[in-house]
Order: sequence, then structure tokens, then C-alpha cells
Amino acid sequence: MSQDANATMHSSIASGSATSLPKRNSEDVGWEYGFVINENNKDCVQCKLCEKQMGGGVSRLKKHIAHIRGDVSQCLKSSKEYQDKCKEAIMEAKTKRLQKQKEDKELRDRVDIEEREQIEEDLEIVGSKKRPHFLGPMDKFTSTINPKIPDPTKMKQRVLSDSLFKERTHIVHQYVARWVYESGIPFHVEDNDSFKKLCEAVGQFGSGYQPPSQYLLREPLLKEEVDRTKKSLKNQEEEWALTGCSIMTDAWTDRKRRSIMNLCVNCRHGTTFLSSKEDSEESHTGEYIFAYVDKCIEDIGAKNVVQVVTDNASNNMTAGELLKLKRPHIFWTSYATHTINLMLQDIGKQPKFKGIIDKAKALTIFIYAHHNTLAMMRKYTKKKDIVRPGVTRFATSFLTLQSLAEKKEDLRKMFSSNAWEKSKWAKMTKGKTTFATVMSSAFWNGVTLCLKVFAPLVKVLRIVDRDWKPSMAFVYGELKQAKEDIKEAFKQNETNYRPILNIIDAKAKDRLDSPLHLVAYMLNPFYYYKESLLQADDAQIVMDGVIECVEHLLPDDEEGQDNVINIELVKYKNKDGAFGKALAKRGCERNDDNYDPGKLLN
Repeated sequence: MSQDANATMHSSIASGSATSLPKRNSEDVGWEYGFVINENNKDCVQCKLCEKQMGGGVSRLKKHIAHIRGDVSQCLKSSKEYQDKCKEAIMEAKTKRLQKQKEDKELRDRVDIEEREQIEEDLEIVGSKKRPHFLGPMDKFTSTINPKIPDPTKMKQRVLSDSLFKERTHIVHQYVARWVYESGIPFHVEDNDSFKKLCEAVGQFGSGYQPPSQYLLREPLLKEEVDRTKKSLKNQEEEWALTGCSIMTDAWTDRKRRSIMNLCVNCRHGTTFLSSKEDSEESHTGEYIFAYVDKCIEDIGAKNVVQVVTDNASNNMTAGELLKLKRPHIFWTSYATHTINLMLQDIGKQPKFKGIIDKAKALTIFIYAHHNTLAMMRKYTKKKDIVRPGVTRFATSFLTLQSLAEKKEDLRKMFSSNAWEKSKWAKMTKGKTTFATVMSSAFWNGVTLCLKVFAPLVKVLRIVDRDWKPSMAFVYGELKQAKEDIKEAFKQNETNYRPILNIIDAKAKDRLDSPLHLVAYMLNPFYYYKESLLQADDAQIVMDGVIECVEHLLPDDEEGQDNVINIELVKYKNKDGAFGKALAKRGCERNDDNYDPGKLLN
């Protein structure tokens, strides 16, 4: 294909994306070559290259581009590059689908409600000549599904046709959906492995299964599940002894104003609920919290506990000081999420940001306070909301600012429309103030500056708030990067960025720069191998923190301290053994969701 033809196709793809209707999945590579024809039927799509219209959505569109024979004609204007790209996307989707099917099958195979060998042994003991009645899988019964007639004797076992299987599956789906809707069950429960096992177990049982009573659920079955859970925790307890664990506190007040404190234990295998204490009569002083946490440390084993994690409340800090006196080898650490949120709050109180944030809040409150202004806003933003919830109150404010910036032109069109001019709100004081805010260039410039300054810290907040990957090894390094990004936001003007960096340093001191954070930072190859810490400005601070941490964790063990500092750490620094292999180097080049330095070092 000629270069001119290629250029024409690229131009066609680029121009087509600007006029396309809403897409079902904007992340799918297929949408680069087509768009939805009818907003009411998003399975109808049109190819941007040859303008052919077809049903079947983006999946069929990709086959059309990739020249995959079968249920769609080939696109005569598709280049080899486009064909390969779509074929790769189709194969990737197929691989994911097959992997999901394999995982679901393995999950179902683990469900077995009949222990046949045990039943046969029981029959021999009682001397019965009858064979037990094993209920067959539900998909072998071909009578109409009707829960009101749970009589297995009326069922006949036959092979189901595909159409009958689909019909009966749909009927079962309807009953499941009705139970979900009527009980207010969250939709994501469908992805829970326990729910899939439940469906398989009921299917193996067959018709006539009676659900447990409320008494069974809240008494014997609950106790059995507690016992089962305790047995399953053995692996975690072994991990506590092998690599250590963290105790996390969580104090809160329920709807009845009862004061409750929970304790959880975290290790590489996950987080486990340890205990809960409701004591509204006692004041949660530092001494009270220390006594509760210390008892749990005794239960777990003091030698297994590396740190206790709490928020920055003064009573928790007092408890931390008491713990240091009794157990000097255990660190008392602040929640990174809470600390970073405090940074954001204090930065947001700076005059140059506070005015913008207050105006943005007033704007959103005004729009959401009246149903007609809300309807008008959703009309111009294509039913998209401005307010977006975040992990903390300030994160919500940041996301709202981000959403406002994205919808700047839509909001300006709304407040310039005839509908706004004719509305009663346009003549009222609050309406005029809101109009002035939306039309103000200074306001939007302020929003842009807020996003540039807050975005680096919000990125760190998201990292520490996630629960699928440990974040300790990234806190110090990401905060360093955040400060550099903030300097760039102010174009390296120290007069502007210094007050913000002072807030960050003040909040992080003794909270996010402890020896534990520093050693985690140094032992993260993403930072250490990326640029040598020996040349960094804070290299001595980091090394001092590493030595202090080793002395802290191995008190009175000079041989152990010497082994870590002078032997093991030197191997890591010099990239000896596995650390120097190309695979290890590539594995720590990119900090994505799959990168976990803890697994790399184990």
C-alpha cells in the first residue's frame, strides 16, 4: 500500500473519532477503526475505513479489520498494520476469556458436597443394602424450573439441547437477579468466589434444597465458619513468624454513638481481622489504647511484630511513646493516607488555593442545589456529573476540580445559553456570582494551578490507599518525586514552591521518613537501581536510617547486624547473583501494578 493511501487512512481514522457517537468501551483498540451509528443500539457500528455498517459491536468490527473469515466480510482498505493490531487484540481477548473459563472450572471442581467413599463406609457399618441416592447435576433435569414444586421424583434425566439449556439458565438467572434486587445485594457479589461455589454446590445437590434458617445462619453455621477461618489463618500465622507483620488500629463511632476499636494484622498474605472492642464508658486515652494494643502483641508474639500503624491523633501518639518504652524493637508508624491527606488540607488552606477551592465548592453546590440547574448541567455535559467521590474528603475536592476542568467548555456553554438567561436563577445574586465564576479566566487558571500542585500528592495518596500491593517501599521515593513535580509546576520559582514543600516536610517528619520507610526505599530496586542512592542528595540520611532500622529490629545481636549491613546489603548494592541478571533489571524498570519489590527480594 502506498504512503499516500496510508496517510489517507490515518486521516480518516483521526477525523472519524471526532464525530463518533458514544462508545461501549473506549479502551478497546477496535474503536480506532469504527464508531457507533445509533446511540440507542450500540451494537450497530460503522467502519471508518470502508464505511461498511454491521451489527455485532466492536468484536465483529475487529474481525472485519483483521480479515478473519467467518461471520463478516473483509475490509478492503485495511492495511497490514491494522490487521495485525486487531488480530493481536482478538487473540489477547480470547486468551483472557479462556483463562477466566479455566479459573471458573477449577473453582467449581473444588466444590464436592458428596464424600462417596465415606458414605459407602457408613453404609457398610449400618448394614444397609440400599445404594445412596446421589442427586445429579441440575442441568440434566428437563422439566420446567419451578421452585414451588421441589419434587425430584418428578424429574426425568435427559440430555439437554442447547436451546433448552439456554432457556433454563435464563430462568435461573431471573430468580438470582430477583433475590439480588429484593435483598439489596451489591452487584459485584457475582464476582465473589464464594458465590460461584454456592451456585455449584446447589447445582450438585439438585432439586429440593432448603436454605438454612436464620438461627442456623447466626449460630451454628457462623461458629463453623469462624472455626474454618481460624484454620485457614495458619498460613498467615506462619508468615508472621517468617517475615513479620504489622498491627493496624481503626477507631470509629457507629450510628448508635458507640465507640469501637478494631485491630487487624497485615502481612504478605493479606490483612486479617484480629479483634474488636466496644467500650463507650472508657475514654480512649493513650494509656487505654496502649494496653489494648500491647495485649494483642502478646497474643501474636512480640518477636513477630514489626510495626503498629495508627492515625496521627494525639492519643495514638501517646500510646506510641509508651510502646517504645516497653518494646523498643517495634516501630509505631502513622497511616500514610492520613498524613498525606493532612498535607493536602494544609496546602489547600494557602490563600492562593483556598479562594479557588471555595469558589469551586460554591459553584457545584449551586448547581446541585436546584433540580433545574442540575438537569441543565447534565444536558450540556451529556449526563456526566461534576462531583466525584474520592478516598478522602480532600481527594473528593481534587477530583471535583479535575472534573470541572474537563467540563469547562460545557459549563460555559450552559451559562451562555438562552435556557440560563430565561431561568429565574440568572437574576438572583447566587446565580450571578456563579455565572461570574464560570466566565472568569482567573478562576480557570487557578483551577489549572491547583491541579498541577495537588496532582503529585494525590498520586501518592492513591498508591498508599490501594490494598492489592504493599506501599511502604514507595512512600519515601514517591514523595521525593512529588516535590520535584511541584517545583516544576511553579517553574522552579522557590518563592512560590517553598511554602508548599515546607508543609510536606513538616507533616512527613517522623511519620513518613522513619528508618522503616528509609530502608524500604533503599531496598526497592525501582529507585536504587534506577539511579544510585550513593549520588543522591539524601544518600547519607538514607544510609543512617538503614543502620538505625537494623539496630532497632536486631537489638543485642551484633553478629546479625554485621551480617545484614556488611554482607547482605553489600550483595544488593553490587547487584551480586540474581540481582545482576537481565531479568531482574527489567523487572524493576517499570512501576506498574505487577511490580512488587517484596516478591523480587524474597
